[in-house]
Amino acid sequence: MRSLTGIFAIFEKTKNQFKMRRYLILLIGVVVTLVACQRVPITGRKQMKMVPKSTLNSMSFTSYKQFLSEHKLSTDQANTNLVKTVGKNIQKAVENYFTKTGKTKLLAGYAWEFNLVEDPQVNAWCMPGGKVVVYTGLLPIAKNADGLAVVMGHEISHAIANHGNERMSQGLAAQVGITALDVALSQKPEATRNAFLQAVGIGAQVGILLPFSRMHESEADEMGLYFMAMAGYNPHEAVPFWERMAAKSGGGAPPEFLSTHPSDATRIKKLKEKIPVAEAMARKYPIKK
Repeated sequence: MRSLTGIFAIFEKTKNQFKMRRYLILLIGVVVTLVACQRVPITGRKQMKMVPKSTLNSMSFTSYKQFLSEHKLSTDQANTNLVKTVGKNIQKAVENYFTKTGKTKLLAGYAWEFNLVEDPQVNAWCMPGGKVVVYTGLLPIAKNADGLAVVMGHEISHAIANHGNERMSQGLAAQVGITALDVALSQKPEATRNAFLQAVGIGAQVGILLPFSRMHESEADEMGLYFMAMAGYNPHEAVPFWERMAAKSGGGAPPEFLSTHPSDATRIKKLKEKIPVAEAMARKYPIKK
């Protein structure tokens, strides 16, 4: 039978080990947080990105392929070409900007793709890695290439700003802990996939958007305005586009797209303020069409 002195010694040793383990966990958390905190291109806002880009892109490409297999692509060649042309021009603007600013590595792993899907929803989205879908129901609101560039620039900016990674990092940190992504992927693949879809703005029923935060929306508005202008489109068209989106609600229930991308006086006011900046950036970083 052990003496009380021995028992107390074991207790103290165990307590000290527990303290050391706790301090180590905290230290790891601080280090990971510092490493994960990066800045959003253009706006410079600090954000947490803890999901490896390769992991996020892999999930994105798989989900995108599944979505296309379950939805009908538009057979309207003219509109399909319009979506692809506007998308590729914005892609060029993004790549040109990142090349000129020495940040091409931030686009590593992108595999751009632009598709028009036959669906009456007023909707569009972009997954990480440049996977874009526009719904045919959006085209009457867009009206023309400039209007389409407004919304495609906005959605592409969500991907460029890594909003999906940021939201997924926050969600996983809250649910499974900052060091448990590998566990979540291996042991809870369906839950992790749903977390991914929600993080990039697509619900468990693929194609139904979930709301980004107001901060993310404002950031995507600003960056999208710059990219569309650099792509050669008229940034002034952003104002009437969002006015048409607001009118679409008709004072009743908003369309699916408006439910996640609120078009209000504040948004339009901010866009008007950023138009001169967008025009200046278009002059500084033009692309060759």
